[in-house]
Amino acid sequence: MRVVKPFLAFAAQWRDLENALQPSQQHDPPVIIDSALDPSKPNYSSSRPTLFRERHGWCPYSERAWLSLESCNVPYDTIRIDNTGPGRKPPYFRGGQTPQMRWPDGTTQGESMDLVEEVDARYGNGILYPESIKNDVINKARQFQNIFPSKSRPSSRAAFLFDWGGEPLWKSEFESVLSKTDDLLGSSGGPFFCGESFTAADIAWVPFLERYAAQLPCFHDGLNPRDAMAYPHLNKWYEAMETTVPAYACRVRGNPSSWRKVLTMAGYGNGGVPPAVGERMDDLGLEEGRVQTEEERCRDQGLWDEYRETRPYLAETPSAEAGRVLLGNREAIVADTLKRAGALEGKGIPLDEKGLDEAMRALATILIYGDEEDGHYDEIGTASKEANDVNGVFAMAKFLDERMCVPRDMGTMSADAIKRLAVQSA
Repeated sequence: MRVVKPFLAFAAQWRDLENALQPSQQHDPPVIIDSALDPSKPNYSSSRPTLFRERHGWCPYSERAWLSLESCNVPYDTIRIDNTGPGRKPPYFRGGQTPQMRWPDGTTQGESMDLVEEVDARYGNGILYPESIKNDVINKARQFQNIFPSKSRPSSRAAFLFDWGGEPLWKSEFESVLSKTDDLLGSSGGPFFCGESFTAADIAWVPFLERYAAQLPCFHDGLNPRDAMAYPHLNKWYEAMETTVPAYACRVRGNPSSWRKVLTMAGYGNGGVPPAVGERMDDLGLEEGRVQTEEERCRDQGLWDEYRETRPYLAETPSAEAGRVLLGNREAIVADTLKRAGALEGKGIPLDEKGLDEAMRALATILIYGDEEDGHYDEIGTASKEANDVNGVFAMAKFLDERMCVPRDMGTMSADAIKRLAVQSA
């Protein structure tokens, strides 16, 4: 357990918070480049693969390749590509869609499941395609194409949700997909698609089922992929993915509110007008901001500890990791906030640079140390108690919660730590 230095939140400087994150600051994190902001050609590693994935974390096919690297504990670099229509792409990007991989030998490759298989062959020693069940893994992965609706409009933001006229698919179409998926999971004995072990088959399905769990309840009453009575095997699969697969639970899994947020974006990356989903979204968001139980906190910390074993640059808790990300991006966050000053009038956020910096330091302090209410493993000190009283700290959490795109900015566990503070601004 860390020893908390008793400094006051309003006096805590960024250097104090950086020191509090030791030893994570002693280890270099992997290289992540947002090519829309930095189009210069990178120095590619000769020992690590480089993943080109969609910039915002929306692309489900990019998620497949990303999860395969994370699941096999592969050190890799990332270049984020804006592939949403007219987005700016760097001149060195060879074109086409994401994901793509540049291997250490300089060769490149695309197609999501081809990449998953190659990652396993190069680094995974068959963990994603166990030899004894390899054919079953391949067949279960292919079943995705047969079960998900074939006549829906393609979209990186809202895959398999709308017809070509821009209207949501019928409730019965979604129910058919969920029932067939539940039957397929039941045939394996579960909880995963190929039985007791997480495999590439789960990687093929998870980006789409993850989005369905967040988005389908917004479209039709009584449509919930996690309904244990209607879809018992699917419900167990969701639980297994979120509680027994550290790479997914800690980093790659998207935030349900982020998946719902894209539904409010006109066009979903294509033509069409968004449906009225606001009320359902608000109700679901309140549930996600509730305080965790002790059992949930300990479960998440156990997964985080396992995930962090091979990633020493991470902070000690999911909440502290959110603080680390905020700390590393504070200048960009200040600039983004001040740019929106007119729209933020009356929202409780200090809009002068000094007050904004103080609110951000206070928020980072709470995230790194915990506060008296959240019970984060007794990491409570004078600093985090007094940080609660700093002007605008919870309003700042609310602003970040609304602006974040998860998992682009951080994993769901860390983002949820910010969301739990955001609800206190109400």
